[in-house]
Amino acid sequence: MSENYMIQALSREGIASELKLPNGQILKNRIVKASMEEGLSDKEFLPSQRLFKLYERWARSGAGLLLTGNVMVDLNGLTGPGNVILRKDIDLSSVQKWAEIGQSGGSKIWMQINHPGRQTFGFISETPVAPSPIKVHIPGRMFSKVFGEPRALTGEEIKILIQKFVDAALIAEKAGFNGVEVHSAHGYLLNQFLSPISNIRKDEWGGPLENRARFLLEVLKGIKASVRSDFGVGVKLNSADFQGGGFQEEDSIRVIKMLEPLGLDLLEISGGNYESPAMQGTGTNKREAYFLDFAKKAKEITKIPLLVTGGFRTRSIMEEAIVSKEADLIGIAAPFAFHPTFVDGLLSGKIEKVSVEIPKLSNPALNSLSKMSAIRLQFRRMGEGKEPKLPGSLIWNMIRDQIRGRRNAKRYKRLLRRLLKPEI
Repeated sequence: MSENYMIQALSREGIASELKLPNGQILKNRIVKASMEEGLSDKEFLPSQRLFKLYERWARSGAGLLLTGNVMVDLNGLTGPGNVILRKDIDLSSVQKWAEIGQSGGSKIWMQINHPGRQTFGFISETPVAPSPIKVHIPGRMFSKVFGEPRALTGEEIKILIQKFVDAALIAEKAGFNGVEVHSAHGYLLNQFLSPISNIRKDEWGGPLENRARFLLEVLKGIKASVRSDFGVGVKLNSADFQGGGFQEEDSIRVIKMLEPLGLDLLEISGGNYESPAMQGTGTNKREAYFLDFAKKAKEITKIPLLVTGGFRTRSIMEEAIVSKEADLIGIAAPFAFHPTFVDGLLSGKIEKVSVEIPKLSNPALNSLSKMSAIRLQFRRMGEGKEPKLPGSLIWNMIRDQIRGRRNAKRYKRLLRRLLKPEI
């Protein structure tokens, strides 16, 4: 059997094959552009021309599904100072254009909706909200003031935020997106409620896992009850936070069992947070596909289509994961920042491996921040019609990124003052 024939045979049931989701949507292949924070909003914190240009590139990538970067559900909750913020009174035209561009090449596009909780930079908010007043802790003096001092949400505020997630999904649906992914991983608010490290509440939102998972479950139930049946609803969940005493694999398995009856269309498996950044590449056995071992366990207990994101670079490993049914979809992130049109070559077998060589720094937290800054630089370049290019200095690029972030934070605070709305 020739090598070309083997590639074609695998592709018919592998990464090039279609996938029909429970809601009836058909993805043209199994490759997903995983979520990465673009930071390209306009002065009103809505989609900008640069964001459109970036997604024009990704719409031609050949991916079956495009997941957007963080879109914020609450005016007072911002993961990064250049992200899109949804609110009820916005002009939908720019959001609609974003959805149209994302689908222009035959891909589906889902909006990732999120709230940062305590994982909010101090220059954005000195007092972010959280399950409990426990600050993000990253070792090293230089990180001691990176994040704000959080306050605990009241029960009534939690209910308001649940509705804001639902409202965000309805806006995405009205704007023409094909679905939403609720972000409950990487140390953001919903993940914070799941973790016994960041959630020490004694009410119905804390304590046993069933209570800690209540926020996430209520968000998903609310969205499912409000959107059309053909609108996709998914969730991003940590396999573990990789912190002693935190959210562990056995907890994740129990949460997946809770998710099973909700009729979700997608479950994305990831891991880590800012305190333990496994999502940036500290993996398990193969140095590639480092959440695949957990995905095998999840596959045994759920029928929700499984998207596995983290470390995939080699076509043969992706094919093996799909053909063996260890995963239903392959999530790829950083390669889309540096090689935005690689998917067709991957699907045809012309490309065996897509690599991203970003030099590593010795400090894990610093390394994570520098990598994110280098990736965001590529988004800005593509948003300006330029080709991706690594910065000459990761440190200087990170410093410039922080300066840019602080400028955006000032613009954000002016927006808050101007709108004068009673937000959480």
